[in-house]
Amino acid sequence: MTDLNGTGKTNEDNASSIALAPPSFSPLYRQIKGLLLQKLEAGQWQPGEAIPSEMDLSQQLRVSQGTVRKAIDELAAENLLIRKQGKGTFVATHSERHVQYRFLRLRPDAGGLDEEGPAQRHILFCKRIRASAELGAQIGLRSGDAIIHIRRTLSMQSTPAVLEDIWLPGHAFKGITAEQITHYQGPTYALLEKEFGVRMVRAVEKLKAILPPDAEAAQLLHVDSTTPLLSVERVTYTYNDTPMELRRGLYRTDTHHYLNELN
Repeated sequence: MTDLNGTGKTNEDNASSIALAPPSFSPLYRQIKGLLLQKLEAGQWQPGEAIPSEMDLSQQLRVSQGTVRKAIDELAAENLLIRKQGKGTFVATHSERHVQYRFLRLRPDAGGLDEEGPAQRHILFCKRIRASAELGAQIGLRSGDAIIHIRRTLSMQSTPAVLEDIWLPGHAFKGITAEQITHYQGPTYALLEKEFGVRMVRAVEKLKAILPPDAEAAQLLHVDSTTPLLSVERVTYTYNDTPMELRRGLYRTDTHHYLNELN
């Protein structure tokens, strides 16, 4: 038969090669992990709620208990599930104390978080605006889409330590107000989880040392224009790597440091 493609093979030969190409392989436990992630994303199990036992899941999904255990182990390592000895496995929530500080890496040079107490939030504004092309691109929005812009300071023992600008997709956080954020007693991520059903599960950060970018930032942080600050830019994701927050923070490091544990 005539060679129609210049490769020395007929069309039938190429079709046969394509048909025989091996499919991409995914271990069974990874497939089960994907199914469990779908259930989490769909809200079948709410934050703080216990999921079915490994035995029940293995029966439902018709796989071995060991396969289910391996899938759950990975989800627990990613802080999406929490194992509690003698109680079962639960959907992680930002209301849990040990999860509350997962994304807040600023630590006092002297003493610990318990001695210092929680940060005091001061919301400077919370307003609904139109996304610029640059901002929108980082959280999956188009230029002109609605976006929530929050500016706040975090103070440690009444001294301003962090100035943050936070941008959230307008469609996911309709009705959020400065009063709501101010009066909520727990972490902001717990508020977003509880009131809007959006759970932040992963973040990517970029850090660099800078000087205060303008007089307003220096004034809000009670520093002068020559004080070095740590600039932290974070994009935070919910399930399926969907970006849900852009956050840019300026950190004072004269009495605090940024702690990152690697394992």
